Amino acid sequence: MHDELIAQAQAWLTEDPDPDTRTELARLIDAKDETELAARFSGTLQFGTAGLRGELGAGPMRMNRSVVIRAAAGLAAYLKKQGPPAGEGEAGLVVIGYDARHKSHDFAQDTAAVMIGAGLRAAVLPRPLPTPVLAFAIRHLGAVAGVEVTASHNPPRDNGYKVYLGDGSQIVPPADIDIAAEIAAVPSLTTVARPTEGWDTLDDSVLDAYLARTDAVLSEGSPRTARTVYTAMHGVGKDVLLAAFARAGFPAPVLVAEQADPDPEFPTVAFPNPEEPGAMDLAFATARALSGEAAPDLIIANDPDADRCAVAVQDGTDATDGAHATHGTDWRMLRGDEVGALLAAHLVRRGATGTFAESIVSSSLLGRIAEKAGLPHVETLTGFKWIARAEGLRYGYEEALGYCVDPDGVRDKDGITAALLITELASQLKEEGRTLLDLLDDLAVEHGLHATDQLSVRVEDLSLIAAAMRRLREQPPTELAGLPITRTDDLTQGTAELPPTDGLRYTLDGARVIVRPSGTEPKLKCYLEVVIPVGSHQDLPAARAKATALLESIKRDLSTAAGI
Repeated sequence: MHDELIAQAQAWLTEDPDPDTRTELARLIDAKDETELAARFSGTLQFGTAGLRGELGAGPMRMNRSVVIRAAAGLAAYLKKQGPPAGEGEAGLVVIGYDARHKSHDFAQDTAAVMIGAGLRAAVLPRPLPTPVLAFAIRHLGAVAGVEVTASHNPPRDNGYKVYLGDGSQIVPPADIDIAAEIAAVPSLTTVARPTEGWDTLDDSVLDAYLARTDAVLSEGSPRTARTVYTAMHGVGKDVLLAAFARAGFPAPVLVAEQADPDPEFPTVAFPNPEEPGAMDLAFATARALSGEAAPDLIIANDPDADRCAVAVQDGTDATDGAHATHGTDWRMLRGDEVGALLAAHLVRRGATGTFAESIVSSSLLGRIAEKAGLPHVETLTGFKWIARAEGLRYGYEEALGYCVDPDGVRDKDGITAALLITELASQLKEEGRTLLDLLDDLAVEHGLHATDQLSVRVEDLSLIAAAMRRLREQPPTELAGLPITRTDDLTQGTAELPPTDGLRYTLDGARVIVRPSGTEPKLKCYLEVVIPVGSHQDLPAARAKATALLESIKRDLSTAAGI
């Protein structure tokens, strides 16, 4: 095995176009480091509906220029087989965006070269920009496909490769399977033509068009008074968000200076994800330091590629009646489900029509809001690749801080336009002497308190996730937190509404639990929701206490049942 591994590594080394990974691999070969070589050559990164994502480094199990060139060649072959766009004689256009992570620019340039070499046209965005700008550019430019080089909110050592087709939404089966087959059919990098020129580097006109499109998100003449603190989480969101806020006429956000500019090392956070513990601490500190006229009404955070939007509010409670005090005592992150419901309620109040869509792991509150408004409501599999395909989509969200508020402009989650819309809502409520928390209270009284939580386990050994799923299938729980499980759906079988996926859904009396492996991270994710009827605003503190206790109990029982 040792000789075979060394031979495999040496064959890869002869083709590797990147001096950095060549040096790395040559060092491992010289050291005969079988452990590290095996980790890099034990298989290949699998191309799926999330495209590619993995740790940077040499070899087929890492993200590197060799892997990206093969992926681009497979995508080009797939697109060529689809033929030119209907009614057009010329080759299709592939537009390419990238974030500010290590190697992102190189991967974008390689992709453009491969597309030109394959006889397609290619255009690269002018600099690192938010993923939603790329998703917008695909439709705006009439491209047949788009590629975004990003690992979103993964750790600094990772990068990724996200593929969109001409409708501006991410790939779903069978396109991913067909592209993967074309990638596997690439015999060697020497067969992939990579000219050194021929593609376009776009100017700012696409970005200007995206910013002009953000006008459609807000209501004409709506209040624009809410003050914000903003963090880009060391990513690419700052300049675009500031431009969008200035264009809309909002007060300029106060920046979290330590996290404002792109930095691929993400030095101030363990994980550059607003949902992770500690990631928002600097934003909270920035907000606490502001007072008087400068005091913010909310904190906005984007993840590093700015397709997600996190919102934090001052959370002060008057102990006498449970109403939210206006002064607040501290800041807290709203859950993605809370922001999802707030944006939905705002759009309903504005008279929006069309389908409201969400992933199955998101709160059932959206369905209640849509039903009361007489609007269609759809649940999809997890991920915007599915949400974006809902027929007649007007608004879509998923609990992982993803919101699509302008599907005609960006058919994907968009952290910039979501930030605009939640700030408009906060402004409108501010004019009424109310807050986002007051509106959440109203929704709880109207529809019942929908409380959600997540049990998320990060692992080094992926086999632990498979073992937990197997245990739940072989020894299924019959109750959680004393609530009987009235129905169990093994989602690998699919349903009348959903294609198959690896997941389990438990319906309980007044609660719901979904368990699934993450598609982008080494995590097992369990999504919990309890629904508590609420008679009046005075009943909310007791309902919240009951919901919190139930969720904690469900988490404990589920953890035991899964062996995690």
